[in-house]
Amino acid sequence: MAITDFFKKRTPDEQAEMSFLDHLEELRWHIIRSVIALLVCAIFVFSYSDWVVEDVLFAPTRPDFISARWLCTLGNNIGIGEALCFQPIQAQFLETTMTGQFIASFTLAFIGGFILAFPYIFWEFWRFIRPALSEKELKKTRGVIFWVSLLFFTGVLFGYFILTPFMVNFYFNYKLSAQITIMPSFSDYLENLIYTTAGIGILFQMPLLVMLLARIGIVTATFLRTYRRHAFVIILIAAAIITPSTDPFSLTIVTIPLYLLFEASIILAGRVNKEQKKEWS
Repeated sequence: MAITDFFKKRTPDEQAEMSFLDHLEELRWHIIRSVIALLVCAIFVFSYSDWVVEDVLFAPTRPDFISARWLCTLGNNIGIGEALCFQPIQAQFLETTMTGQFIASFTLAFIGGFILAFPYIFWEFWRFIRPALSEKELKKTRGVIFWVSLLFFTGVLFGYFILTPFMVNFYFNYKLSAQITIMPSFSDYLENLIYTTAGIGILFQMPLLVMLLARIGIVTATFLRTYRRHAFVIILIAAAIITPSTDPFSLTIVTIPLYLLFEASIILAGRVNKEQKKEWS
């Protein structure tokens, strides 16, 4: 099969006649194109690794970080003084292995490439499952790529601009003794930043996932309301996994937006249930 054939749009009849092996072959090329996009974006990030590390990766550790200045200004404007201002810190990182920085640079490139390529990766996934949907279902899923990408990047930005500087400032200012010097490894900081950006971005897909489950009849708005307390516990567990530690401060910052997303999911599920009742009546 010529490689150009994989970029041609199949007709509905051709899709219906595809065998299981044909579907696997189609999926394979969707994956290949997604991996290529990921690699291209990763190479782009790697080529600017010095700038990414100095001006992006380490920016949340500095007192002049944009969200730190905004929060401090907000606290003064609403009359709570410097309650939201970060304490000045001297964030220094070390590496205890010869290969640590080398491996971390590839990790940074891969995660940065994934974040940049996420809309295209999801678009390839959507192209694979779209032929299985009816015309009515396709109409209801218009704009899905936009909303999935929007929620993902909102989660990434929330983790980078809000969660990360709060956590860095909290951990560097928390000391049991003056004799203890905090100097984590660069790899440790990078790992935590991945959880609080890409990890939060994935968790922010909750409303769309619940809406999908509601459309196929697995969950309902009534079910979600009934088990709201259980969902809160699950959200706490997810927040504990995403955050580097389980201190109440970090858990609160992550749990609040996730729970608000759960409440938004209930609203979306309720709308889906109402539409289904109208169709069945």
